[in-house]
Amino acid sequence: MSRSKQFTMAALAMFFAVTSLSTSGCYWGLTSLGPSLGAFAIPTPVSPLLAKKKEDAYWTRERYERVPILGPIQSGGTIAALDPPSDDEVMRALEKARPVQGGIPFLHERNRNDVRIVKEKIADYIDPPRVYPLIGPAQQHHAHYKCTIYYEDVRRIGWPVPHTLRDEDAREVIYVDHNHLHMVGNVDTGEGPAPPVQ
Repeated sequence: MSRSKQFTMAALAMFFAVTSLSTSGCYWGLTSLGPSLGAFAIPTPVSPLLAKKKEDAYWTRERYERVPILGPIQSGGTIAALDPPSDDEVMRALEKARPVQGGIPFLHERNRNDVRIVKEKIADYIDPPRVYPLIGPAQQHHAHYKCTIYYEDVRRIGWPVPHTLRDEDAREVIYVDHNHLHMVGNVDTGEGPAPPVQ
């Protein structure tokens, strides 16, 4: 076979390969019809643990890391803190301090079973008024809770010898602080003056 014939056969083979790849819809580089994402069209595997960590961080920020600003404290009224921490908040604080999620299936897994939470208020006090940037004069109300979590700690180890370890009397103590602000002085709520009483 002559060189020109070999070159022609190679060119035809290349043409048919390019044509078949570009018309099958499986190759992103050779399509020229419509918009293309280029190399970003190839899916990249992402661990579900990373997605869960992002979702948990957003959940915690949205529900537990914001400080509410309440109205002024009325003279002679009872001064009590907001609600105690929820079970979800306590378990998220425990998971942040002592994580059990993210084990390796069939090699090392850990669970908390039969969870019981006891919440106890250990402090409830109010700071003197001061000026907070972007808020104005306010008082900070502190409430500190001691949360004791009783649970059964189960560890499943799969290598080198498969076995399960159970601690039925596991206990952890988590301290949760609930702080919020009370406005001080003549607060303008933006509603305007009250209508006259007739």
